[in-house]
Parts: sequence; structure tokens; C-alpha cells
Amino acid sequence: MKITFLGTGTSTGVPEIGCQCEVCTSKDPRDWRLRTSVLVETEGKRILLDCGPDFRWQMITSRTYHLDAVLISHEHYDHVGGLDDLRPFCREKGVDIYAEDSVAGAIETRIPYVFRKHKYPGVPNLEMHRIGTAPFVAAGLTIVPIRVMHGNLPILGYRIGNMAYLTDLKSLPEEEYAKLEGLDVLIIAALRRGEHPTHESLEQALANVERIRPKEAYLIHMSHRIGLHAEIEKELPPHVHFAYDGLSVFS
Repeated sequence: MKITFLGTGTSTGVPEIGCQCEVCTSKDPRDWRLRTSVLVETEGKRILLDCGPDFRWQMITSRTYHLDAVLISHEHYDHVGGLDDLRPFCREKGVDIYAEDSVAGAIETRIPYVFRKHKYPGVPNLEMHRIGTAPFVAAGLTIVPIRVMHGNLPILGYRIGNMAYLTDLKSLPEEEYAKLEGLDVLIIAALRRGEHPTHESLEQALANVERIRPKEAYLIHMSHRIGLHAEIEKELPPHVHFAYDGLSVFS
């Protein structure tokens, strides 16, 4: 399995517009973060995890020209804002989108022209698949949804093989930890240092990594308030890594 971090930033991205902090003015390219999205390539299939407003540039820079499925964690714009840019991926057939019923409904309301019976020429052909919390098959692969709490909002993480993707979480229901046993790779959000009402802090993410005990863990969805990549990386345990845009790892 090849895992590529297309974006590792929070909803505003990094640099944040107008900010002159040391992270936003850093010359280290690892401190420049597009909105969070991950590409998983396994068994000859390509699965996109979230499709935010930076999707077009992420596809151009990663030279990705084919997708077999798109898994959506929740309806916030930084995770679905790029769906219209799937147009070039729809030339041969529709793109399969997987989302919870409420999320699918929010997407259909936001871009209704995509889902009309009589479509305007050129709009993306998106095949919406409504899922729950039971395992399902996408592109021939078994996907295990993980219930995640984004503050008070229930959203989904996903497990594919021995990799799990948990973005925007504040907490995990107790019963979900069993779904995360035996991971080779855990991708988990860590917004910043210090408490936040709807996101895990760096400290809370590290505590979850310690409990889940993956072989390797990669932090994502960071804001400029987390600190400089080069400095934070030195503080992490050996098996925990500060992911950055364009990083590819193999499992």
C-alpha cells in the first residue's frame, strides 16, 4: 500500500491569509499545508480520502489522473469543496462517492446541478453511494467506517487494510477502538497545542496514538498554531511523524 499526503492542513490552510507568525512566514516547504486529503493506492486501486478546495492543485502536483473511489469524512467545506473539480475524472465513467446519508444530502444540496436528472453539459458525473457504519466494498476493497466525534458532530474515519484515517476528531466512542487494532499505519488529526472545542490537540492525539498502538502514526490537519515542522518533529516519539504535503509512505 502506498499512502500519499496530498494536504495536511486545517480549514484555513497554512500559511493563513494575512498571518505573519513564524509558521506562516517559514521558508520550510513542510510548513506550507493545503487542506487535508490522502490518496491510498493498494491492489491496483486508488482511493481518495476527502476532496477539499485544494483538490485540483493536489491532483496536478501529484500527477494523479485516475481515481476508483472517493470517501468523504463529513460535509465541511474543507473536505468536500473540490468535488466539482472531479470533472476530468468522469470522462469514461462516473466517479463513485461514498458518504453517510446526511453528508450525501448536504453535498447534493450544495451542488444540486451535479445530481439533476437532466444535467448541464460538462458537469461532473458523481455516483453517490450512501453508507452507514457497517463495512462496505468500494472499488473491490473492504472499507471499515470508524465513528468519530468532531465535537458534537458525528463523522466518519475509515480503515482500509491495516491503515486508518481519522481526521477532525475530538473523541472516539469507546466501542470504535476495537476497529483500530493491529494497524500498520494510523493517520490522525492534531490541530494545535492546547485545548480546542472540536478538534484533538497535539497532546490528545499523542495519547490516542499511545492507546491505539499502531506501528507508525502520521499527524495531519494541523493549523499554524501547532508550531514549526522542524521543531515539533524532534519532540515526537520515534514511531510518530509530522506528515507534510507530498509525503508518500509505504505499508
